[in-house]
Amino acid sequence: MTKQKLSFDDYDEMINPRPAVCDFDRVVDAGLSRRGFLSGLIAFGSGAMAMGTTMLAGSPADAAARFGFTPIPIDTSNTVTLPEGYNWQVVAKWGQPLFSGVDDVTAANRGTGASQAMAWGDNTDGMDVFTIGNRQILAANNEYIEEAVLLASNPDDMPQSDDDAMKVKAAHGISIAEIAEVDGVWSVVVDSPYNRRIHMDTPIDISGPAMGHDLLKTAADASGTKALGTWNNCGNGRTPWGTYLTCEENFNGYFGSTQADLETPADFKRYGIALESRYNLELFDPRFDLSQNPNEPYRHGYVVEIDPTDPDSTPVKRTALGRFKHENAELVIANDGHVVVYLGDDERGEFIYKFVSDAVYAEGGDTSTLLDNGTLYAAMFNEDGTGTWLALTPETTGMASQAEISVLTRAAGSAVGATTMDRPEWIAVNPNKTEVYCCLTNNSRRGPDATNAGGDAMQAGGPNPRDANKYGQIVRLRPTSADHTKTGFDWDLYVMAGNPVVGEGAYKGSNNVNAGNMFNSPDGMRFDSRGMLWIQTDGDDSNEGEFAGMGNNQMLMGDPATGEIVRFLTGPSGSEVTGLTWSADRRTAFVGIQHPGGTFPDGIEGMPRSAIIAVKRDDNGIIG
Repeated sequence: MTKQKLSFDDYDEMINPRPAVCDFDRVVDAGLSRRGFLSGLIAFGSGAMAMGTTMLAGSPADAAARFGFTPIPIDTSNTVTLPEGYNWQVVAKWGQPLFSGVDDVTAANRGTGASQAMAWGDNTDGMDVFTIGNRQILAANNEYIEEAVLLASNPDDMPQSDDDAMKVKAAHGISIAEIAEVDGVWSVVVDSPYNRRIHMDTPIDISGPAMGHDLLKTAADASGTKALGTWNNCGNGRTPWGTYLTCEENFNGYFGSTQADLETPADFKRYGIALESRYNLELFDPRFDLSQNPNEPYRHGYVVEIDPTDPDSTPVKRTALGRFKHENAELVIANDGHVVVYLGDDERGEFIYKFVSDAVYAEGGDTSTLLDNGTLYAAMFNEDGTGTWLALTPETTGMASQAEISVLTRAAGSAVGATTMDRPEWIAVNPNKTEVYCCLTNNSRRGPDATNAGGDAMQAGGPNPRDANKYGQIVRLRPTSADHTKTGFDWDLYVMAGNPVVGEGAYKGSNNVNAGNMFNSPDGMRFDSRGMLWIQTDGDDSNEGEFAGMGNNQMLMGDPATGEIVRFLTGPSGSEVTGLTWSADRRTAFVGIQHPGGTFPDGIEGMPRSAIIAVKRDDNGIIG
């Protein structure tokens, strides 16, 4: 049995506790009476509560005809559960060698720093498949480690040596590997020339407005143009020119100080950078010791662009896309050719952003600076269902330069009055309609007197209508004139997660949530080629109390046209279902299983392994 882990949310709470506003039941009643919540949401006209009962699931046969499968019930077992007619297999898992001469991990031997640098990383998250001729290259994030598994023999599951620290660093980052299907079985092509690990010690270039800024200069890099490493890579994106965008999220938890009374800059608090780290790396690598390298945190928290087709290429941190706890980077080409990237900052009370390039994309043209020059915006939502993208410039923010905005982006969002959101996670753009969807996973701190870490109010309202929001919702934006470059938009709620069995008032969820499909904490999200919306959850899987009847974390499919949502997959107990992509022929869906509990997938006690699974139809039909 593995030890109970400290999540990154728990870590942030530990280093920066905020007082509870009020108890759950009381804020439900207060919220409903104060804002007239139900009638207010219906007044938006196209909101989730206004969709009516036509969206609700009919008979299993009706759902099977519309979605292509019979929805499954909840599950609480330690395995992956799928609809009848589908199957799954493991493609890659933590510690699996990418090169010959490297041993797989065992219960007795969890590997070394050197072997981990040549093997699949831990805790897979966002991913994508790239095609080169007849080869398929899978790039996947390795967000963080399971210390109780990776360092199981160590006291408190913490590094005790330089090699332990190297192993921790090498288990993070990105795994890139060629994969192939032979006789219906997917596997990693060992020793493929495309196989590569990018981790916490990989050299990375810095580009965009912050390149060379004084805050990014260190003793090791006086130019402020070369960083070392990427970590806590959460969501992802891809570009039409064939590169992979990996997003640094909870980068703050990796820094500490060997000087207990060190004074730190005021902006560290906004980003949750404290004197106590998550993995004690500051004891082994001075990069992570704030007393020796106070500027190192400013070099992390960005979107990193990688060319998965060139194993000799150097990744690039694109600072124009802002510095915060990035979830994913959803890129779309606007009608006039400008590149637009939608971005969420996954922390309670932070903002949704978008970037619009100055130059336009031309197939086959130079794309090396498309993500370096442009305008970054933060979203402001109005109560009436309209909204505005607020430009983050020196003139609008009062900040000294665009470089400063790129480094201290949260302060820029606060300066223009952006709307504090319930943890913006994955963003997805509908391929068939000019719509943008964003998972707002939860925000238990929202309340009448609550603020985010920057002091911005977190009162309930607009797209964040519930105090003490433990269930989450998905907001939908429709850009003005169906143009992603416009600064205006309309919005509604596609779904409000909830529990219609034990919840009261707004906490039952919207009308498209019922006893058969309920869920909490929508997190991952992606559209398939048909325009169906896949939703993945990372929530409370206790199946008790306010979460009774929700079972394990899951992956659902939603129909944007009707609002109907049905359950397709449940993950093993203790896991998060995260990351989704497809094979070139769309007959295989690749899905991430992060931090599973029990003995998944090998049946080895004390060594559950995060994994990427391949999901197929028994008849080998198209799945997405």
